[in-house]
Amino acid sequence: QVHLVESGGGLVQAGGSLRLSCAASGSTFSSYGMGWFRQAPGKERELVGAVSWSGGSTYYPDSVKGRFTVSRDNAKNTVYLQMNSLKPEDTAVYYCAAEWYTGVYHESYTGEFEYWGQGTQVTVSS
Repeated sequence: QVHLVESGGGLVQAGGSLRLSCAASGSTFSSYGMGWFRQAPGKERELVGAVSWSGGSTYYPDSVKGRFTVSRDNAKNTVYLQMNSLKPEDTAVYYCAAEWYTGVYHESYTGEFEYWGQGTQVTVSS
C-alpha cells in the first residue's frame, strides 16, 4: 500500500502559476504510476495528468495540455503538478493518486488508480 499527502494548494490570480506536491510513503514508490485529478463542485472527477513509474512518459487531457506538467522524483518519493496560465475554471480540489503499474499512460489507458490522497484546494480568482 501507499499513503499519499498533497500540499501546495491555495489562492492564485488568473494567469498565475502554482505547484502541487504529493508525498508518498509506505511502499516502493518507483513501482507506481501516478496521476493527478481534480474535482470541482457539481462536476465529475477529471484526470489532469499522469506520469509513468520512471517519469519518462506522461499523459495530459486536452483541457490542460501545454499548461500543466506532471513530474516525479523517485529519490524523494514525490510527484509534482506544475500548473501555469491558470484559469478560474481550474478551480477545484486536486488529488494525487497511485496504482501499481509499470507501463505508460496514453489515450487508451489513463489508469485504474487504487490509492488516493486527501486533496488540496486550488482557487483561481478572475
